[in-house]
Amino acid sequence: MSPKGAVMICGHGSRDERAVSQFNAMVETMKQTHLADYDVESGFLEFAHPILRDGFEKLKAMGHKKIYALPGMLFAAGHVKNDLPSEVNNFANENPDIDVKFGRDLAIDPKLLSAAKDRIEEALATADDSIAREDTLLMVVGRGTNDPDANSNVYKVARMLQEGLGFGRTEISYSGVTHPRVNAGLREAMKLGYKRVVVFPYFLFAGILIDRIYTHTDEVAAEFGDVEFIKAGYLKDHPMVLASFAERLAEIDTGDNNMNCQLCKYREQIIGYEGDVGTPQVGHHHHVMGIGTDGGHGHGHGHGHGHHHHGHGHSHDHDHGHSHDHAHDDAKSTGS
Repeated sequence: MSPKGAVMICGHGSRDERAVSQFNAMVETMKQTHLADYDVESGFLEFAHPILRDGFEKLKAMGHKKIYALPGMLFAAGHVKNDLPSEVNNFANENPDIDVKFGRDLAIDPKLLSAAKDRIEEALATADDSIAREDTLLMVVGRGTNDPDANSNVYKVARMLQEGLGFGRTEISYSGVTHPRVNAGLREAMKLGYKRVVVFPYFLFAGILIDRIYTHTDEVAAEFGDVEFIKAGYLKDHPMVLASFAERLAEIDTGDNNMNCQLCKYREQIIGYEGDVGTPQVGHHHHVMGIGTDGGHGHGHGHGHGHHHHGHGHSHDHDHGHSHDHAHDDAKSTGS
């Protein structure tokens, strides 16, 4: 048992084996680098194995009395505000002798912006250098949720990248749930007259949503043959992403891991989401937890789950009160 303690990295999970493989590869790298002094386990909220409870139980079996739980997700929407805390709370309540500390989402971070810059620059390095940066539009694509706070973070990321990288303009779109979608956003952007568009998915990992983003890009590119379209890579295991995870771990002990809850729809009366204030903190993925990826066979796991209420000491939230306009997009990719 490592004397420094235990770390549980909590992934979203995916039907797509590429996403699961990339997440697992990142965890293995972290074990050898930033988390070498800790016992590290990982698990998934849905679809893939191991499930979250399996990871927690392994750390418990090692004899750990303190576990740091880190969300492997970019922004605090439903999974980070509701589903993960529900799993963490249930394990902690069943094991009162274990101190479980929950970190915050990766959020908007200088390290992640640096990683984003590198992915965009890598894509531009393959492009025609006769088109100036000011004649290029950057389309930043977010995952899309029913949480307006998380959706608004994509705008801030986009603006900081525009000013930092000198693009003529930056627009945003989303892979699902909210609008504008990628194809609609790109077609609208074409009205602005830019000679080049760089499409950058602000995602961590591969998956069906990344495939959808690139497919929509190809469709619109075919309609506008005089515009150069460049598909940038997602963040993946960029060194600055790993450094951000390590920073979130350090924040837990310093008390800096609290979320900014000023615009959280579960604490404040946010326009259009007034009915969500005080929604119980309940996990919503038990029906898909551990059922397997598209390339494997599903397995059922049953665990008792209690209900807890919002107390934003760290991080909580999910999509309550507003229906998804396509089937369970957020259940198919770890790229959040």
